[in-house]
Amino acid sequence: MADHDYDLFVIGAGSGGVRAARVAAMSGAKVGVAEEHRVGGTCVIRGCVPKKFMVYASEYAKHFETARGYGWEVGETRFDWSRFLVEKDKEIARLSGIYVRNLQNAGAELFHGKARLKDRHVIELEGKGEVTAGKVLVATGGRPWMPRELPGVELAITSNEAFHLPELPKRIVIAGGGYIALEFAGIFNGLGVETTVVHRGPNVLRGFDDDIRAHIAEEMEQAGVRILLGTQHTRLEKTATGILNTFDNGHSCESDVVMFALGREPYTAGLGLENAGVDLAANGAVKVDGFSRSSVDNIWAVGDVTDRINLTPVAIREGEAFARTEFHNTPMSFDHEMVASAVFTQPQIGSVGLSEADARHRHGKVDVYLSKFRPMKETFYGGHQRALIKLVVEQGSERILGCHVVAPDAGEIIQMAAIALKMGVTKPQWDSTCAVHPTLAEELVTMREKYTPPALGQVA
Repeated sequence: MADHDYDLFVIGAGSGGVRAARVAAMSGAKVGVAEEHRVGGTCVIRGCVPKKFMVYASEYAKHFETARGYGWEVGETRFDWSRFLVEKDKEIARLSGIYVRNLQNAGAELFHGKARLKDRHVIELEGKGEVTAGKVLVATGGRPWMPRELPGVELAITSNEAFHLPELPKRIVIAGGGYIALEFAGIFNGLGVETTVVHRGPNVLRGFDDDIRAHIAEEMEQAGVRILLGTQHTRLEKTATGILNTFDNGHSCESDVVMFALGREPYTAGLGLENAGVDLAANGAVKVDGFSRSSVDNIWAVGDVTDRINLTPVAIREGEAFARTEFHNTPMSFDHEMVASAVFTQPQIGSVGLSEADARHRHGKVDVYLSKFRPMKETFYGGHQRALIKLVVEQGSERILGCHVVAPDAGEIIQMAAIALKMGVTKPQWDSTCAVHPTLAEELVTMREKYTPPALGQVA
């Protein structure tokens, strides 16, 4: 590759791009990386990490309530939004700096600015001229999607701006029924904001198990979030006291902030991929094979820009697999089966494997084990939050096809369950595990009775 300035040039310094660049550079390859925003990408700068800090902050409202139930005298409490933002931004800056140092320590060269392909080997760097690369990796992630034709859409924000609101609103309307919408609904509700979720579908969290979807909607409404289903915005209008939200069911409401969380789209616009002949899907995603190679043999793509499984750890593993294959002579691809996920709603959702509906479609007959209960921490003081644990098991082989948890710390629980499901654990093997008592998670290994849904018209 001596004919090129770089052996590898990575466009995008998020989690996937940084991992690929570092691993490639450690082979001795000459690696360049371009990032048009801050190093760290969506997860570190405007996604998982700052969102988790906001979840932590918002959970204290319930913690204070719980403390009173356990005998603590809790005085007046007040949340300082401005102070929180300062501390959050300091930590994000620190983490971004670590990403920069890790790239530099590995020997990669970092460019701040947008990169654009002029052809399959030539990259134009904003304000810095052109460079050439033998191999190119696209790792630009995704961006929030907005309904650009909606009247008044300019009055709304996305999740990007939610991290930097100058003041905490008194009222917010969040459009969307996915995990981003529900996580922010829990955050703002916990911080004392009057929160309304508006979703055009019949239930939230499309793609998740139906019992999980129904349960989290009930729990969020119990906690004070207003959820409007089967409707969507028709317009936004500025008023003297806020923003008027009008919906297609004829109803309207006023809020101080409107946030659209209607999904994300791969960020390929303006990258010049068409100049290199890279095939894109209808939504702009880079089409890749199992080794993350695009339709052009020297261009690869990893992470959300490929629209496979849009999770940070998946992007990291895809980036590492690419670099090991291409620069360490260790061919490998990432297996996208049995990838666990956590949704940081309140309570949290942890899920790995198939939903009941998908399991029946793929495997035919399945058995279901389901338990709904109030954890002992809640029952002690009369709290109302309920947990749900569900296993989906293939009949015959008794292999567990799906594990789903709605409970505090479900994200921590599902990580360990994912190991067992990835290894193909059966229900008898699962049941042979001795329970850890007293814990919420012990319910996972003590469910013995198969679940039979209530008859139509009965209450579960």
